[in-house]
Amino acid sequence: MKIVLLDGHTTNPGDLSWSALEALGELVLYDQTAPDQTAERLRGAEAVLTNKTEIAAPHMDQSPELKYIGIMATGTDIVDIAAAKERGITVTNIPMYASNSVAQLTFALILELCYRTGLHSVSVIEDLAWSAQAYNSYWLNPLVELDGKTLGIFGMGRIGERVARIGQAFGMHVTAYDVYRRDCAGIRWVTPDELFAGADVLSLHCPLTMETEGVVNQHTLAKMKSGAFLINTSRGALVAGQYLADALNGGRLAGAGLDVLETEPPDADNPLLRAKNVVITPHIGWATLEARSRLIQMTADNLRAFKNGAPVNRVNQ
Repeated sequence: MKIVLLDGHTTNPGDLSWSALEALGELVLYDQTAPDQTAERLRGAEAVLTNKTEIAAPHMDQSPELKYIGIMATGTDIVDIAAAKERGITVTNIPMYASNSVAQLTFALILELCYRTGLHSVSVIEDLAWSAQAYNSYWLNPLVELDGKTLGIFGMGRIGERVARIGQAFGMHVTAYDVYRRDCAGIRWVTPDELFAGADVLSLHCPLTMETEGVVNQHTLAKMKSGAFLINTSRGALVAGQYLADALNGGRLAGAGLDVLETEPPDADNPLLRAKNVVITPHIGWATLEARSRLIQMTADNLRAFKNGAPVNRVNQ
């Protein structure tokens, strides 16, 4: 079996092994694939693996041997799922591999907004501000304690539930909204309006769909408390960036912690890059060594199951 991996550097820049995939066939590995290179590189492939490289219907039509697309991520928006189903191509994804890592980054962003540890460290080490102080302590922004605050979670899947448990460990009250409700100890289910209006920290953990795209917009931001934080470690397009930048610059929100943006990499003129009280990381929530190791192994497991005639984690049944 010829296996083409279109963007291996995204998952493995050299600190992990591809041996689990190499054992399954002839692995043709590309570090990165531009949109105009995709069709040529898929030629003759029976299986293709992709993390961020888009695969559309025309690519499938030009690759008659293609029988399997393995998405090396949980989100599936980079592949035309319907077109693959029409052509009898199996598509799988990788659920749960980074749930703990993303939940961990979510709270790293929350705590950074509460204490601005990076800002204070720069002031001490680079600016020598502490050395010039007459007092033994100073702070550059209001400091926030989480105990007793309300954590609102939009999307209570595996990651949202882990974030809820961490919030409870900090003494936070947890409210949540999800289309599908289930029993979760200590969590109060609310409407979207109640979620936005009541949260001191609002964290997004839902998939990107037609219904959720731009769910954070001028109307929902207007419902939020002026001292609230917004956290997005899910999908950038859940947030209308210009409206969030306006809310931050106008003092409508106290801060935002973002690991994802509408366009990645962002354009240099993205308004959020210059907004007040924002912390932005380059989509790293999924990228711990442990999570990426699981990702590669689960990618191999998915492909092996397909080869054996019993696909798992299929998204286009």
